[in-house]
Amino acid sequence: MIDGYRFGSMDIGGTTYQADLKIIGPQVIPNWWRKEGHKVYVEDILDLLKAQPSVLVIGRGSPGLMKPSDEVRRACQDKGIELIDEPTQEAVRIFNDLVKAGKKVAAAFHLTC
Repeated sequence: MIDGYRFGSMDIGGTTYQADLKIIGPQVIPNWWRKEGHKVYVEDILDLLKAQPSVLVIGRGSPGLMKPSDEVRRACQDKGIELIDEPTQEAVRIFNDLVKAGKKVAAAFHLTC
């Protein structure tokens, strides 16, 4: 569960993260870097895809500037993974709801723009 999000900062399990991050089950992977700042490619999320979640949530940043590439959309579709990409505030709400519902969910969050 994510305890809180505000521009540039996310609270999870008593720890505050101030850089982009990924979540696979209970594991938080801090300091997530991408090939290109505001685009997500398959190689940026190989670990998330390998975990075979039923849902992948991508938080696109506060105003939603970061976008998953078409190849990410295809890879999710090919693997039967539902892809949800929303501005980070909404993505956090969706992620928490999915976790509460017992879904196998993985996530990647851009915390700023």
